[in-house]
Amino acid sequence: MVDENMQVEVTDKNKATQEEREQRIAIFIAIIFGVVILGLMVWAIISLAQAEPTTTAKVRDIFIIFMALISLFIGFAIIILIVQVTSLINLLQNEIKPILDATNETVHTLRGTTTFLSENIAEPVIKLNTRLAGLQRILELIGIKRIK
Repeated sequence: MVDENMQVEVTDKNKATQEEREQRIAIFIAIIFGVVILGLMVWAIISLAQAEPTTTAKVRDIFIIFMALISLFIGFAIIILIVQVTSLINLLQNEIKPILDATNETVHTLRGTTTFLSENIAEPVIKLNTRLAGLQRILELIGIKRIK
């Protein structure tokens, strides 16, 4: 039984170290990719600075078109985000709020029930027990012992 527990612990540790190793590899690959992209951008800027004005103008025009397409994509993404937020607001108003209202009503009813039980059952029982304890103490003081 102990061997099984130790094997499970060792397996968990191996999984954890394997996951850490995979994360480190992924981070290393991402850093290399970022450095390569940065190098390509620097090379492109230097090449365009040395190129003829017509080539630079063409690249500028292509870049402007690319930025316009990216702006369009971002606009569509914002529209989709707004639709999702309105859907979430609708869900909160029409589904979750009634559930919370019903829960609050149930809690209020439960509070009333516990108050009723406390006043009509618990208090009389407590009063009866205190009176019986007092009577028992009086009988003990008088000398009448309790029969066991």
